[in-house]
Amino acid sequence: MSKFGTVVMGPAGAGKTTFCSALIQHLRHNRRSCYYVNLDPAAEDFVFEPDVDIKELISLDDVMDEMGLGPNGGLIYCFEFLLENLDFLTDSLETVTEEYLIVIDMPGQIELYTHVPVLPALVKHLSRGSLNINLCAAYLLEATFIVDRPKFFAGTLSAMSAMLMLELPHVNVLSKMDLVKGTVAKRDLKRFLDADAGLLDEDNTHRSLAFEPAGDGDMVVPVEAGDPSAPRQAGDPFARLNRAVAKLIDDFGMVSFLQLDVQNEDSVGAILSYIDDAIQYHEAQEPREPNDDIDMDPSTYMD
Repeated sequence: MSKFGTVVMGPAGAGKTTFCSALIQHLRHNRRSCYYVNLDPAAEDFVFEPDVDIKELISLDDVMDEMGLGPNGGLIYCFEFLLENLDFLTDSLETVTEEYLIVIDMPGQIELYTHVPVLPALVKHLSRGSLNINLCAAYLLEATFIVDRPKFFAGTLSAMSAMLMLELPHVNVLSKMDLVKGTVAKRDLKRFLDADAGLLDEDNTHRSLAFEPAGDGDMVVPVEAGDPSAPRQAGDPFARLNRAVAKLIDDFGMVSFLQLDVQNEDSVGAILSYIDDAIQYHEAQEPREPNDDIDMDPSTYMD
């Protein structure tokens, strides 16, 4: 039988572990079983203790100390080591049954989701062979990105890159919505949720740099876009680049976002419903009688 799980991904600071904790809490409130897997070798504090923790196999601190690597290189090393020791995951996950939702918490290094082939290899191992886990990727992007529109589209591009690289059912989420409440009009917010490229054309508030010759032909000095002193012919290369990125996202038409406020259980439940639909969780569950979850004392039926 298939197993079911979600891989929680996104850049550092997006609130992945916080979302995992809120999701597990919601599952427990609804009397659903879950299995928590931490694959962040630098994570330390958890609301719920992981059932499987990569730090029992390898930790980022040990790698950095012993191998002399930095945080990014050390994390890549950790995942390459994990791929060489996949029995660490297989042995634990083989016993998980179909009524569980496996929640996999990933680290925040964006290289894992964009161009390093480590994560696709891990996903293939989890979704095929003896484990056969129906996986859905949940990609979190911090909602504060929408305050800076070019930054938002850069984050959206990373989400699209992960979708293309992993080839999984994908749910994109704007997390920490409570931090931007009241700062963006509802009409504009809907356009962010659909990643509307036209938002950049209407953006006169973001700051970007053009470059002006310093006089000797070899040096350049930055000037702020829109500065009257900036030469017209210099243009705004960053604005053109931003629009090119937004057009690329618009041409693919793959990315849209759901809203998440982890303080709101209905919001967490809505994200879970999308994940369940993507992995077809409910279709695989055994039908239940209405009173299956109710423990009744037989004596109450006796006169």
